[in-house]
Amino acid sequence: MAGRGRPGRPPQSDNRERFARLIARGVGNAEACRAVGVHPKTGKRWRLGRTITGSGVRRRHYPPVISARKLEVSPRFLSEDERVCIADLRRAGMGVRAIAGQLGRSPSTISRELRRNCERASGQYRPFAAQRLAARRRARPGRGKLNADPVLRQFVVSGLEKHWSPEQISRALRAEFPAEPGRHLVHETIYQAVYRPGLGGLRRDLPPVLRTRRRHRKPRRRGDARRAGALIGMTMISQRPPAAAGRSEAGHWEGDLITGASNRSAIGTLVDRASRFTILVHLPGQRHDAETVRDALVAAMAILPAQLRLSLTWDQGKEMALHDQIAAALGMPVFFCDPHSPWQRPTNENTSGLLRQYFPKGSDLRVHGPDRLAAVAAELNDRPRKTLGWNTPAALLATVLAQHTAS
Repeated sequence: MAGRGRPGRPPQSDNRERFARLIARGVGNAEACRAVGVHPKTGKRWRLGRTITGSGVRRRHYPPVISARKLEVSPRFLSEDERVCIADLRRAGMGVRAIAGQLGRSPSTISRELRRNCERASGQYRPFAAQRLAARRRARPGRGKLNADPVLRQFVVSGLEKHWSPEQISRALRAEFPAEPGRHLVHETIYQAVYRPGLGGLRRDLPPVLRTRRRHRKPRRRGDARRAGALIGMTMISQRPPAAAGRSEAGHWEGDLITGASNRSAIGTLVDRASRFTILVHLPGQRHDAETVRDALVAAMAILPAQLRLSLTWDQGKEMALHDQIAAALGMPVFFCDPHSPWQRPTNENTSGLLRQYFPKGSDLRVHGPDRLAAVAAELNDRPRKTLGWNTPAALLATVLAQHTAS
């Protein structure tokens, strides 16, 4: 007893863990207790808890220390009742196909069950022993591909550090290891590894790597801080020609501003509808008025060949008050979306969401100079896209330019 010099009983945490694993596999209480080396009553108390009545007629309940809840098994696996039927029909002399017809199962399922779960010595099929064998196989834990393969884990971590999405990494694995299907992952496996790094095999000190910077699945939505203003002489998106509305021709751009804290700083974004090629426009200081945006857009797009300056679609923000001067300087028409209709610029809206990984909402965007914007745009344009058949925007635009040069 504590305080009287007598050592207490050693803790049985290891035995309880072994006992819990055996119970989870479908092993009975008595057999699990024999394997662990404890009395059956001890195992029962571990599973069910116990209640003690004291001398003062006060009852004290000790809850169970392990969970004996049985895992739900998919109906595609044989149940214990089906195994009993298999044993009865087999003793009646029925063949594999006849048994399968009675149970509504495939003959191969019955054949495999009899081959794997019959007693090796006697060749007899005992349904309850077969159920325990199947449960033991099903409960066999696996380490997971990322835990077991350092090369695969390093490839995934490198992709995440380059801000690739899990789906992009999943597709890149098939290209990197075409003859090794054991190193192919679905993107949900990578998401789970990010959300639970200890179980998924990734480092716990890995910084937030998803574009949302979240470690848990939690939807979040915030409205845009900027308010649209009335413009004069707008050409509405309904008048945009079919070639601009489609995505078969490069040179039709969508634009917008992403703003910083208190709407005091901004970065211009231009995205080609066909190739998803992105241009980030630096707006110095706190100014993103009409004159500053006009000069910055003209400077950013003037370096493009005329074949890639076919149209520009924008929302009805006040920064585009000089849209007629932009159109005249670049030789390209400017179209405007309907009020409160960001879905009419889907490519730009999607890109703005990607850019928030680099330029979080509520931050000061004035700290990012032209070199930083160019580096972010280059990283975004070198990222494989599912919508482009896993091609990159930079490679696709280079192909378009080469075709124009050849023609």
